[in-house]
Amino acid sequence: MPLGPLRRSPLVEQAAQRLRDQIADGSWPVGTRLPGETTLARELGVGRSTVREALRALAGAGLVQARQGAGVFVTATEPDEDFTTRLRRASVTDVYEIRMMIEVRATELAAERRTDADLAALDAALAARDEAFAGPSLEAFLDADIALHAAVIAAAHNPVLVDLHAEFVPVLRAGLLDLVALVDVRASDASHGRAAHAALVEAIRARDPETAGRVITAELTQTLTRLRGSR
Repeated sequence: MPLGPLRRSPLVEQAAQRLRDQIADGSWPVGTRLPGETTLARELGVGRSTVREALRALAGAGLVQARQGAGVFVTATEPDEDFTTRLRRASVTDVYEIRMMIEVRATELAAERRTDADLAALDAALAARDEAFAGPSLEAFLDADIALHAAVIAAAHNPVLVDLHAEFVPVLRAGLLDLVALVDVRASDASHGRAAHAALVEAIRARDPETAGRVITAELTQTLTRLRGSR
């Protein structure tokens, strides 16, 4: 399809999008050499500097690559996505499965490495979870539950695990909000999983990674089963 001239602001973004569209619709398949800057500038109705910046943006997205002395070539039809973007596109059940893999081991590490300060944070988070369940907002309860799990992760004293959990939270929170909208947690579990979460905290307090891992596995498996059933 012809490129056609561009109109209105901002020209670099428009030029990049127009070129991206050409790649996405197959006009320029992978391996194709793009027209030169002068040709692209004329077809788009912009200056060569605008085309140059647009091509730089496409290169940053992994769509094109400049080869010295040969030109600019299409290398992919879809832009590279960072981890956060992929998570946002993923299903909550897929993310939850990965969460289980990470959090079970993190919980075992927490039982091995926890400090007195960690125990104080866990006790406070458990109490806040209890208080939130007694309140009117299921959303507040969900946030308190997530905060307790975050306190467990923090007790593992591995900053990479903390960062990974933080990446998962927005996707998990959205999926779990959908779940609690479908399931009356107060009716389905009058104790709101209090015994399991208390047992988890006690296993960490006792420096018992085996029990802590077993408790968190059972708790997360139950929620994953509910998520799968709600889809």
